[in-house]
Amino acid sequence: MNRFIIGQYGGFDYKKYQRDFQKGFYGIEACLFRNEHDIANLVQEAEREGFHIGVHFPLRAGISRLRDAQFLSKDRTVRGHAYDLIQQELDYLAAIKPSYILFHYPKPVILDERVDWSKWRFADRSEYEYETLYSFQDFKEASEMLFAWLSQKGREYRFTPILEFDALNPYIYDDDFLERLLENYRDIRLCLDTARLYLQDRLDPFFDAKSAIQKYARFADTIHLSNVQITDDNTIQKSRYPVLPNQLPSEGWAPIEEYLNAIIQENKSVKIMFEHRSDFVSDEELWECYRWVHQFFE
Repeated sequence: MNRFIIGQYGGFDYKKYQRDFQKGFYGIEACLFRNEHDIANLVQEAEREGFHIGVHFPLRAGISRLRDAQFLSKDRTVRGHAYDLIQQELDYLAAIKPSYILFHYPKPVILDERVDWSKWRFADRSEYEYETLYSFQDFKEASEMLFAWLSQKGREYRFTPILEFDALNPYIYDDDFLERLLENYRDIRLCLDTARLYLQDRLDPFFDAKSAIQKYARFADTIHLSNVQITDDNTIQKSRYPVLPNQLPSEGWAPIEEYLNAIIQENKSVKIMFEHRSDFVSDEELWECYRWVHQFFE
C-alpha cells in the first residue's frame, strides 16, 4: 500500500488522519488549509512518520477568490495573475518541500457546446469558455507556455507538476497534441479522476472515458479514486463514495474495476489518492476498499 494517499481538505483533521491513514501509505494530499497551525501539524506528522506531502493547489485557503489558477485564460491580465499566484505559493511551499503540486487542467475548461453541461459544477462563470470562442491554436499556445513554465519551476523548486484533468473537449481527447506535449515534457504528469471521467462519459455523448484512459494513463502519476452513482436521467445519486467491489455498473455506479484494470495495464507505477468521503462507510468497508484496490497491483 506504499502507493496510497489520503486527502486532507480545509485543514488537518486528526480524526480522519488516525482512521484513514495506514502505516506504509505514500502520503497526504493537502488543499485549502485555513490556518498555519494545521499546516504545521501536517509538516510535523510527515516528518515524524516519514510520509510525503502532495499539494492540490493551493495549499492555503483565501489567497484568491477561486481555487483553481486560470492559466489558460484568454484574458492576459487574468492569465498573468494566475502565474503570479502560483509563483507566490511556490515561494511559500519551498520550506515544506512537497513531492508534487497538482493543478486542474484545462482552466478555464473548454466546453463542447453540443453537450448539456448543466449537471457539471463550476464555482464561477469564469471557469469555462465555449469551444467556438476558444480556438485550438490559442489552446496550444497557452498550453505550451504553461508546460515550459511549470517544467522549469518543477526543477527549480524540486516538485513534480501534476495536471488533473477537468472536463475535456475534442482538443484533448480527439487530437494527439497533448500527448506530444507530455512526451516532450516528461517531468509533467497527469492525474485522472475516476468519478469525473465517469460523469463526463454519462453527460457527453462524444466522450468515451475508457478511450481517454487508454490514451493518457501512461502519463498519469496519480489517480483520484472515488465512485459516483448516477441515475438513468443523469442525476447524481451518490458522490465521492469509497470504491467497493459490490458497486454494480448496472445500478449506475462507475465501472471502477474496468477503469483500474485499464489504467494499471498501461501504467503500473501510478499512485492512488482516495478522494472519497470515508465517513460514508464503516471501518470494515474502508478496509475492504483498501484491500480491494491493493489487489489490482498484485
